[in-house]
Amino acid sequence: MRRGTNVHALGGFNQIVILDTIRRSREGLSRVEIAEQTGLSAQTVSNVSRRLLDDGVIREAGQRILGVGKPRIILQLDPSGGYAIGVHLDPSVVTYVVLDLDGRVVAHSASTTPSDVAPDLMVERMRESIDAIIVEAGVDPARILGVGIAAPGPLDLERGVVLDPPLLEGWHGVALRDALAEATGLVVLLEKDVTAATIAELWTGSSHERDDFMFFYYGTGVGLGLAIGHEAVRGATSNAGDIGHLIVDPDGPLCSCGRRGCLGDAIMPRSVVAGAISTGLIGAHAGRPDAVEVDEALARIALLAESGDRGASAALEVVAARIAVAVVTVANLLDLDTVVFGGPYWNHISGSVLERISVLVNTSPALVTTHPIAVTVSSIGNDVAAVGAACLVLDDVLSPRPSALLITT
Repeated sequence: MRRGTNVHALGGFNQIVILDTIRRSREGLSRVEIAEQTGLSAQTVSNVSRRLLDDGVIREAGQRILGVGKPRIILQLDPSGGYAIGVHLDPSVVTYVVLDLDGRVVAHSASTTPSDVAPDLMVERMRESIDAIIVEAGVDPARILGVGIAAPGPLDLERGVVLDPPLLEGWHGVALRDALAEATGLVVLLEKDVTAATIAELWTGSSHERDDFMFFYYGTGVGLGLAIGHEAVRGATSNAGDIGHLIVDPDGPLCSCGRRGCLGDAIMPRSVVAGAISTGLIGAHAGRPDAVEVDEALARIALLAESGDRGASAALEVVAARIAVAVVTVANLLDLDTVVFGGPYWNHISGSVLERISVLVNTSPALVTTHPIAVTVSSIGNDVAAVGAACLVLDDVLSPRPSALLITT
């Protein structure tokens, strides 16, 4: 619990402290309770609460009788007091969401990521899509707090630049953050996709139900988000989570890096589909399959496995085994007790591999942790990275940080 200060000049920080305190109480709090929890004076709480009420960010939600004396008016967060937009740039699909202050998705849209569109034109398409989803959500544009973008790494977060993602052709050194900010006129935050997915789990979860976990992201490529002590782990350059070249099968397929059995090339959806085509499990596409065709083919393989097809089951068994090796390696290294799966392609294979992964992980002779590993699926769904990108904005606006108290010249 963050504590406030009664120094008048720090009212901005106190406002965020009070707002954060109210947000974390689903039932709402009285002004007296807010003062007790924040250490702020009754007058400071009263003044700040009045401003928040006038701004429409909080609302009065009835009265509560607590012992003797007159009933206390309860204050709650008003979800419609502000909105955040999340954008997930995946090499296969671009997803957009609008979240209210409660973190609830009020609008969603998605479109295939074009392979032949230059980044500057793609930014213009993003602007158009953002304008459209604001209209679709039916929210006041003046209530939009900002835009968060989740993009594949590596990134230069300090400069807001997408450096050279391996599966996004033409996106070398693209100043995405500033370009979209200029196009939309909104504050824009940039984050790596797997970190954004992890933030979504932290932000939308209740209290500290998950403090230490890995988020296994299964999209066009694979990645791993990390949370330790209820904080997302970003690393020295904010590019933590690249596990594509973790070797999970020394006798596996040759990777683009020149080694064999790297996780990414071995289990990415396009590789699974290519393997199924080569064995005759499904029909071949004319030329290299596009994102829609990969999506449809992976779904078809999963349906075959669920119906008992031995070839499809064997193909997904290999995927489960390779994922389990990666999970055990990371769990041992960081002493994590939970793995959460999600991403645009995860739902296709989840029914066939989730239980098997749990068994393989928890019976692995290589597992040295002193606790079982909980294997679960994100409740957010395919939009988890986009939701996480929007949560970046909410966190930036609603979470108090002591650094706000520093005076710079």
